[in-house]
Amino acid sequence: MKVKTFIELLRPFTLLPPLLGILSGSACAWGSSHNPYLKFTLSLFFTLLVGSFCASLLNGASNIINQVYDLEIDKINKPNRPLPRGEVSEKKAKIISYILYILSIVPVWWITPPPYDESFIKRTLAPIPYHATFFIFVLGMVLTFIYSSPKYGRTKKYGFLANLTIALARGELLKVAGWAMVSNVLILEPWYLGFIFFLFLLGATSTKDFSDIEGDRKFGCMTLPVKYGAVKAARMITPFFIIPWLLIPSGIFIKTFNGESILTGNAALLLILSFILTLWGIYTAGLVLKDPNSLTQTENHPSWRHMYLMMMFAQIGFAAAYIIK
Repeated sequence: MKVKTFIELLRPFTLLPPLLGILSGSACAWGSSHNPYLKFTLSLFFTLLVGSFCASLLNGASNIINQVYDLEIDKINKPNRPLPRGEVSEKKAKIISYILYILSIVPVWWITPPPYDESFIKRTLAPIPYHATFFIFVLGMVLTFIYSSPKYGRTKKYGFLANLTIALARGELLKVAGWAMVSNVLILEPWYLGFIFFLFLLGATSTKDFSDIEGDRKFGCMTLPVKYGAVKAARMITPFFIIPWLLIPSGIFIKTFNGESILTGNAALLLILSFILTLWGIYTAGLVLKDPNSLTQTENHPSWRHMYLMMMFAQIGFAAAYIIK
């Protein structure tokens, strides 16, 4: 297989958000009031390097397996991809995806937070709760098959259920996995942070479905645009570009049982981040609502690009708000 074909299968642009999500989750844990590290160590650097790389590999594996199961749909919607072009067989693509799954999951066993991060032996034999990142990655892998594979449910066929699967894997769990690399996840804060991204993706992920209506309808994938039409689907998803960012101020002002804010980052920076993302969300929602039918005419509509850019900006913004005190 040509390197160019392999890169096309991976869809490199989509690998950046999970990498940023993992690093952002780790940065939030580092800058939170729950940070167990006294200083930045070589051990922490190893953890961040391996974890972020594996997150990107896992996303690449899911991209490929999704293309395998979507081959007939892609012959209509995306005929220029490697599988519809015949440059790689389904069997070979599956093997590549399985190899990437293994490479993305196995090393994560050795990603453990203090006090079990000082040596290979300690990481290997750490108690099960300290391997939270590993189990979250495994669950993320399972969700990619639940989304794509007919054998495991193929939630891709069922509108909001498809969005729910993606939002759980790439929103909620991604953020928590990054946090688990550095600190304990049996507290509210990482799950609240993850829920913000979960809620965003629950609606925003549908922007990719508008241009795929023809093939999705033919093969029974009842995405929101297929089920409700472009106009109604656009109205359904636009609140998700705005509402999630309003949870940031709530997380600052709502206190937990110990009297501490849910979000323990820099409050001023978090409020600025909320303001910017809310305005950006309103603008993007306006693009979607201005002419919903235009979303069906191009694979990379501006709203789809804004969705990805907003997500990456939010990840960087949260990291900054927790690191800068």
